[in-house]
Amino acid sequence: MSEDCCCSNNNTMILACSGGSNVGQLSNQAAIDLTQEGFGKMFCLAGIGGQLSGFVQSAKDVDKLVVIDGCSVGCAKAILEKNGIKNKNYIVITDLGIEKNKDFNLNPADLEIVKIEVKKG
Repeated sequence: MSEDCCCSNNNTMILACSGGSNVGQLSNQAAIDLTQEGFGKMFCLAGIGGQLSGFVQSAKDVDKLVVIDGCSVGCAKAILEKNGIKNKNYIVITDLGIEKNKDFNLNPADLEIVKIEVKKG
């Protein structure tokens, strides 16, 4: 079942917060764009949070993992820690100088900042 939304030939897994704020949605949109651009493959963070064994194992086995949290609450990071998944490439969007708010009209310049930061990882 996890084969339907996990990594294929590209071994960079992208896990994104999709929280109820602009930065959560920037995280999600950056993961979508980076997947479409061929940088990596977006993966289901909810499957890991739900402790579905195939999803958890896929995240443990992947060569490269990038995690994008919208803010310092760190929901994505907490999900990984709870499931024993090590992560070295971790980005918090609010640490990039993007302010958290409830405006879902995402700023394209903010999206580019996030994508550039992920690619640096």
